[in-house]
Amino acid sequence: MGRAVEILGHIRLAILRQQGHLLLWAPVCLGLGIGVFFLLKFEPAVLSMAVLGIAGAGLLTFSRFMGEVPAPPTRAIALILLGVALAATRAHLVADPVLSFRYYGPVEGRIVAIDRSASDVIRLTLADVRLDRVARDRTPGRVRVALHGDQRFLTPKPGQLVGMTAHLAPPSGPAEPGGFDFQRHAWFLGIGAVGYTRVPALALAPPPDAPSIFATRMALSAAVQSNLPGETGAFAAAVTTGDRSAMSQATIETLRRSNLAHLLAISGLHMGLLAGFVFAAIRLGLALVPRVSLRIPAKKVAAVGAFLAAAGYLALSGGSVATERAFIMSAVALGAVLVDRRALSLRAVAIAALIVLVLRPEALMSPGFQMSFAATTALVAVFRFISDNNIRLGPPVLRPVVAVVISSLVAGLATAPIAAAHFNQIAHYGLIANLLSVPVMGAVVVPAAVLAACLSPIGLEGLGLAIMGLGLDWILWVAAWVSGLDGARGAVMAPPAWVLPVFCLGAVFAVIWQGKERVAGAVPMIVALAFWGTADRPAILIADTGGLVGVMTAEGRALSRDKGQGFVARIWLENDGDAVDQPGAAHRWPETGALRRFAIPGGTLIHVHGKRALAGFTGCAPGDLVVFSMEYDQPLPCASLGPKVLAQSGAVAIKSRGSGFVQATARQVSGARLWNTRATDDR
Repeated sequence: MGRAVEILGHIRLAILRQQGHLLLWAPVCLGLGIGVFFLLKFEPAVLSMAVLGIAGAGLLTFSRFMGEVPAPPTRAIALILLGVALAATRAHLVADPVLSFRYYGPVEGRIVAIDRSASDVIRLTLADVRLDRVARDRTPGRVRVALHGDQRFLTPKPGQLVGMTAHLAPPSGPAEPGGFDFQRHAWFLGIGAVGYTRVPALALAPPPDAPSIFATRMALSAAVQSNLPGETGAFAAAVTTGDRSAMSQATIETLRRSNLAHLLAISGLHMGLLAGFVFAAIRLGLALVPRVSLRIPAKKVAAVGAFLAAAGYLALSGGSVATERAFIMSAVALGAVLVDRRALSLRAVAIAALIVLVLRPEALMSPGFQMSFAATTALVAVFRFISDNNIRLGPPVLRPVVAVVISSLVAGLATAPIAAAHFNQIAHYGLIANLLSVPVMGAVVVPAAVLAACLSPIGLEGLGLAIMGLGLDWILWVAAWVSGLDGARGAVMAPPAWVLPVFCLGAVFAVIWQGKERVAGAVPMIVALAFWGTADRPAILIADTGGLVGVMTAEGRALSRDKGQGFVARIWLENDGDAVDQPGAAHRWPETGALRRFAIPGGTLIHVHGKRALAGFTGCAPGDLVVFSMEYDQPLPCASLGPKVLAQSGAVAIKSRGSGFVQATARQVSGARLWNTRATDDR
């Protein structure tokens, strides 16, 4: 009895120590609820979600009348319940028809987004879509089409009505069970079909006369590129407007391999540099006029000016999750200046996370959200620790350099596990690249961009852009040099699904918890990393179309085809931690020809792809496994998988277990959710 009382006393003291820091736990608890919703393997009833939401709101209200000890756990439970209900509400609010069959025919729609596909061609997102012989109420609200072939007859413009003959299909599910779910991603983007065209697309009607933010962004992007041609201009357009449609995949890959791809995302670095530069410029300008600066609160005027600049940047940048987070944090920091409070704090990070999660709960699952908040939280925590403990960063002359080194190191360490889990690679020389590039971004690129904006009304923006181009040329050179070093990129195997959440929760506990118990956060982090290294990759992977099969060998995964299904092949190899390309993996397959056979324990794996292979297929033996890319209606003595079965099950993973195999499908892992069951079939 005495021991129990002692334990309860320790718990009470631990909870009391968190007073004044409970806001930091609010986005964590809300995020846990959102994560629970996305982990469900069934779609919960609307009524049950409403009950959870009401219960959460009731508990949150009731907690105000509780004591200091029971209130925090009650609020945590309430926020978790509200997170589940919030994510469910958002999933239903964005519901739109999804195509359920492969469509080929006329497609019309208005351009609402322009970007570049993985195959390095222009890709259009269309709204107000019309499809031949598909009812309006069954037509997807948005479709995304990649423009292959000769497209000289169309110069895409925002709001333009275009027409084309295109192949469309429903958004595809995970490339393997438990992998990235593009169906879910497309659902929340409102995209109900994706595809491509190889015939010329045509403009059917000009853009509307009324200007839009999208049109303004693209006009600004075009103006930047007219002054700075080539990859430099494309890079400049990306960092000023968020438009990456002109950037080649080769340049983007170079930036990724050197760990400089974050410079493309308009995030905390860009927003902070812009707001800080405008804030300093206004304060300096007012200080030069003593008669004015002595009569007005110059610091607060500068904060208002910086806020307006940041808001304008947000509007023109496309409003990604990272940009929203950066703007909210900048707004909170500038607001703190207005009320004479500390600007740099974890509370600002928590408020930004809460706002983003309430507006877009699905953002929690994106690497952009996770990396952005991981880097920001780590940086704020480290620099606050330095400030609170009066740690000097060397002589005054060297302090800016030391601060940049610490920032790059901390941000790199904080985001490395997340980047490795999502993208299966580590940039070994990323710290060097960032040390050589980030100061140039802050000292040259951002000030030059502001200078160009200030000079644009008198037509002299070219001067600022020319200076900006010099800085960006340096960054591109650094990226090319670092990415070309031996061993610049390391391949990492995909971890089990639970590893990253457990690691992140441990890290959050270590940062937020007040008291010596915070060291316990290292335990889940160590456990997660230990199990990451023992990940068990599937012995056999089968694409959801039956068009590709991969078998694990001693040399790595062998693929049944050297081309086709390139996206799926790349995902499989990346998740294996294998740096080889698809043709290289196909060379590991022991047999060539129309029919591809591979010996497996207990039989033979046979991949029958295409009409020629189907015509040459003569049967199988018990214990064999046959994968068809086209339907085969004859009875077989062996197990088989065809397009109809795979369309329902999704991709298939088969793992070795003792002397046999265990099979899992993408649908079994993800369950029956709105985004993979709510499709329309109205031909």
